Amino acid sequence: MPKTIAILATLDTKGDEAAFLRDEITSLGGTPLLIDVGVVGDAELAADYPNAEVARRGGGSLEALRAGQSRQDAAPVMAAGSIDILRERIASNDVHAVLGLGGTQGTSLCGQVMQALPYGFPKVILSTIASGDTSAFVGIKDVTMMFAVSDILGLNPFSRKMLGNAAGAAFGMAQNDRAITPDADAKGTIAMTNLGVLTKGAMHAVDLFHERGYEVITFHAIGAGGLAMEQMMREGLITGVFDYALGEIADWCFNGLRAADETRLTVAGEIGLPQVICPGGAEHLGLLTEPNVPPEAYRDHQYTFHSPVVFAPRLNAEEISRVGREITKRLASTKGNAIFMIPLHGVSRYSAEGGDLVDPQSDAAFFDTLKSSMPSGVEVREMQAAAEDPEFVEAAVGTLIELIERA
Repeated sequence: MPKTIAILATLDTKGDEAAFLRDEITSLGGTPLLIDVGVVGDAELAADYPNAEVARRGGGSLEALRAGQSRQDAAPVMAAGSIDILRERIASNDVHAVLGLGGTQGTSLCGQVMQALPYGFPKVILSTIASGDTSAFVGIKDVTMMFAVSDILGLNPFSRKMLGNAAGAAFGMAQNDRAITPDADAKGTIAMTNLGVLTKGAMHAVDLFHERGYEVITFHAIGAGGLAMEQMMREGLITGVFDYALGEIADWCFNGLRAADETRLTVAGEIGLPQVICPGGAEHLGLLTEPNVPPEAYRDHQYTFHSPVVFAPRLNAEEISRVGREITKRLASTKGNAIFMIPLHGVSRYSAEGGDLVDPQSDAAFFDTLKSSMPSGVEVREMQAAAEDPEFVEAAVGTLIELIERA
C-alpha cells in the first residue's frame, strides 16, 4: 500500500520548498499530504488542509489570528489543529509519517505537533537550529531532527539535496510497519529506570526478567528518561514498572542535571500499574561544573566526580530527608499494587561499602523519612543488602512479577 507522508509547512513562506518535498515523495512512490500552518500571507500552493481549516480544527479562525497580528497567539492554534488532523489520520491508518521544516518558529510549531503523536510514528524535522540544544523541540518523543545547514529560504543546489534527504528519511521510516508490541511469546513489557551507579544490578534484572518471559525497556533516569517511561505507561505500552533509580527526584529538589518534572513518580500509581520502587541513586546529585572543579556550595560535602564535568555531592541528612518527603508525596495517589524496597546497605554503588559516598547518618535519615511518611497504599520492605547486590535485585524482580501475575 502506498505510504502517505504528511508535510507540515508555512506555505506562505515555504511554498517552493513544500512543493519540492511533495514532488520528491511522489517520485519515491508515496502520497504527500500538505498541511498549511502559515497564517500571515496567502499561499499559491494548494494544500490538502488549508490554513483556514487547520485554524478551525485548532479552535480558532484564520481571520481572528490575522487580526491579532501575533505569531505567539497563532502558533498554539495552528499546532492544535495539526495535532487534531494528524491524530485522526493516524488512527485511521492513512498517514504513515510526518515531515516538517522551518527556522526557529517553524521548528517550534513542528516540535509541539510531533511531541503529541504516538511513539513509533515517524517524525522528521528539517531545521536550521538542529545543531544546537534540541531538547525543547524533541522533548521525550522520538523526533528526528536534521540540520538544514543553510537557511530554508528558496531552492538552490544545496537546499534541494537537503530537502530530498529529509523526504527520503520520512518515506523510508514509513516503510517500517513494526508495531511497539512484545514478541509473540513474551508475557509483557517491563519498564525499568537505571543510572550508571546501578548498571550492574540493572543488567542482572534484565536477565532475570527475560528468564521469566518478559521483555524490558530500560530508561536512563536523567530527566527525559523517566518522563518518557511514564508517557509510555500512559500510551498503554507497559505491563509493570521496576523504578530502580530515583535520582531524578533528588535533582528536582536541588536543580540538578538529572531533574525530571513534578509529575515524575506519579503515573504508575494513578494508572494502577504494578510497580516495585527503589530509591536508587537518590543519595547524591548530578551537577554540571567546570572539569574537576567542585562548586563552592558543595565543597563541604562528601563528593566524587561521575565524569570530569559531572559533579556528584552526597546529600546530608537534612537534604536527603527533603528528598524522602518529596518521593512519598508523589506516591500519595498510589492505592496499592506497589512495593517500595529499601536496600539498607546503600542505594547505589557510591554509597555501598567501599564507595566514595558512604554516609550511614544520611542513609538513616533517608530511610526513616521514607518509612514514616510513606502513604498507606505503598508497602515498604527493607533488605540487608545494597541496591546492586544480586539478592536485592532478585527479590525486586520476583516481587514485581508476583504483582503482575496475581492481577
